[in-house]
This record gives sequence, C-alpha cells and structure tokens, in this order.
Amino acid sequence: MAEKVCDCGIERKKGYLYYVNKKGDVVETKMARGKKKGGGGKVVCKCGVKREKGYLYFVDKKGNVSKAKMARGGRKAKKR
Repeated sequence: MAEKVCDCGIERKKGYLYYVNKKGDVVETKMARGKKKGGGGKVVCKCGVKREKGYLYFVDKKGNVSKAKMARGGRKAKKR
C-alpha cells in the first residue's frame, strides 16, 4: 500500500493538519473549527522530497512522509 519516503518522526498535535507542500517539506496548519478560522501554516520538517507523478504524498501516523499510488480511472463510459 504505502511506502515510507522520508523518516521525519514528527509528533502530531491535536487540532492541527499536516501535509507535504510543493517543495517536499512537511507543513503544520491549524484546522478550522466552527467559527474559528484555521490557516497560518509553518514548515515543521524540511525533507525536500522529490515527487513522482501518480503518487499521493502524506504524513503517516508515525510522523513520517509516505507515498501511495493514486487510484485513477474507474469504469469506462458507455458509448452513445
């Protein structure tokens, strides 16, 4: 399924969203809850991951950057 790309070991905090940005670094952002605004992301770990086309990059439960093959396609459309 998922393959570990970078060993970061980030400690995740409750109420925060973690993602891999375009430069390949891990960013921490406060999640929006109700009327409270989110945003204000800051770089937590400078990994510099080189992205491959067709893969989804994410921060897993252990705090490492992983990649998974994206599901593409599906059923073919009927001919008219």
